[in-house]
Amino acid sequence: MTHRETTPRRPQLPSGWRRLAARLPIPLFRAGLGSLFGKRLLLLHHVGRVSGVDRMVVLEVVSYDPTRTSWTVASGFGPKSDWYQNLRAQPKTLIRVGNRPYAVTARFLPSEEGAEIMPGYAHRHPRTARRLCAYMGLPVDGSEASYREAGRAVPFVRLDTAVEHHQHGRGQA
Repeated sequence: MTHRETTPRRPQLPSGWRRLAARLPIPLFRAGLGSLFGKRLLLLHHVGRVSGVDRMVVLEVVSYDPTRTSWTVASGFGPKSDWYQNLRAQPKTLIRVGNRPYAVTARFLPSEEGAEIMPGYAHRHPRTARRLCAYMGLPVDGSEASYREAGRAVPFVRLDTAVEHHQHGRGQA
């Protein structure tokens, strides 16, 4: 593959009706109707790194680990996404899954973990995975190897609950 084929393009942020549609779940979460989305979507609170204003975004859950009580999400708009950059500046935040709030800490996963995550996601949600990769300009042919390669370029974030963090991270700097 040439450099051009393996370098993701910068996705354009939605505008107009697409932006409205992307933000539509936020008032539903705020109205206590988050359970309509099951465990597939979560509401992420984040603080503007420049403005200091509380912000919210609804993200698709790529995977959930019940033993750690952690959720993995992907930045479909790449590492320049506002929520992603805001979490980089302030990784401790709140999420809501269904109608339940959780205090979490964001962990930014290395590309090798992304390579492990993406094939499983593609297996569970083939159409969505294909669309995400196409949107980001990442070539996939449906094979595990192509999704593994794409996963190296997708920014993944694991949101660990404060409980998990304290249990496993106590006394560590």
